[in-house]
Amino acid sequence: MRSDINEAGRYVKSLIEKGENQQLDFKFEISSARKMAKTFSAFANTQGGKLLIGVKDNGKISGVKSEEEAYMAESAAQIFCKPAVDFSLASYVVEGKCVLEVEIPLSRNKPHFARDETGAWIAYVRVNDQNIRANRILLHLWKNEAKKNGVWLNYGQEEKILLEFLSTNERISLSQYIRIARTNRMRAERIVVKLIQMKVLTLQITENGVFFLLNPLNN
Repeated sequence: MRSDINEAGRYVKSLIEKGENQQLDFKFEISSARKMAKTFSAFANTQGGKLLIGVKDNGKISGVKSEEEAYMAESAAQIFCKPAVDFSLASYVVEGKCVLEVEIPLSRNKPHFARDETGAWIAYVRVNDQNIRANRILLHLWKNEAKKNGVWLNYGQEEKILLEFLSTNERISLSQYIRIARTNRMRAERIVVKLIQMKVLTLQITENGVFFLLNPLNN
């Protein structure tokens, strides 16, 4: 355990000052390893991140019992995530209280799924300070990335409609695309996945939904 007399205390407080964001989350405690697994999944599937355990949402330091929280973190990563999520732990004493830092790197073995209360395995991504359920597009992309196969696209009317729409509009959702192309969801998903792999499109994930944009590198 590291002291807060100098460097450790300043380090933890500098993180707290940033507030919760895409790569930082505060937890008063780990009350449920299953619920914590969502955050592990989201960080590992997105850009990695850090959890500060023993810090309230408002940034106030509450402290935890490090051994108990470490055990819960281990359970979240090993039992409630599939495949297991790599992480590292560091504990600090700040204002006389223990704060546990859990660091989760971006994974090369995506997607990582978290088990929910029904026993279902669900993958998550991190959007701002929220853990969002990964959609089928992301799951297809991760699956194809793992295969590292080439991409073959038959450019037809449906592809043309999509690219023409995006030439005059900033973005489009999957449901919009299905409607204007008069196609089915499965085919629309296959088309956008291939165009993302070919770097023609980029994926934008927000709290309001998932959108597709023309890759600015191609403009």
